[in-house]
Amino acid sequence: MLETWVVAPTCLPVVLRRCHACASERFRANGKFRVNAHHKLIDAWLLVLCTRCGETAKLTVLERTNVRSVRPALLARLHDNDPVLAAELLQDPALRRRNRIALDWTDAWHLDTGGSDHADLDRDREVIDVTVRFAARIPVRPVRLIAEGRGLTRAAVERLIEKGNLVSATRLTGKQSDDFTFTFKH
Repeated sequence: MLETWVVAPTCLPVVLRRCHACASERFRANGKFRVNAHHKLIDAWLLVLCTRCGETAKLTVLERTNVRSVRPALLARLHDNDPVLAAELLQDPALRRRNRIALDWTDAWHLDTGGSDHADLDRDREVIDVTVRFAARIPVRPVRLIAEGRGLTRAAVERLIEKGNLVSATRLTGKQSDDFTFTFKH
């Protein structure tokens, strides 16, 4: 039997960056942008707020870019403060590297297992194949996902891996943000 689980974001992640006002390291993105034009050049920033003092910081999206080289649809989304665009930009590794930020996904994602009742289903099947899909690049430990999805403790999942009752072509230790599959054997 094949099950599909989906790891989906529930909100924007916390941005990890040092606040110059209070030395906090946590910012909350609210989906607001600031766009500034200088004749034929344009700058755009994603605004983030310090979780401690409320100070605003700007994450560079466009810097001294020729207006004609910016797609009109992107420019309209920036002007409309599109929260989906903010989520897309925070996922962009180039933007994170340019602004020297990291993301904290704690309490910002949800695992959807399709609503299956594990106790009743597991008795009927010897082998369960599970495909885990990521709706966004959320780094999560597979052991944690499996524990949450199967209703087990992490230690129990690790024992299943050691016994060979839980196998995957993907390494199940460390963090994973790409789709993977695993097989659960009784």
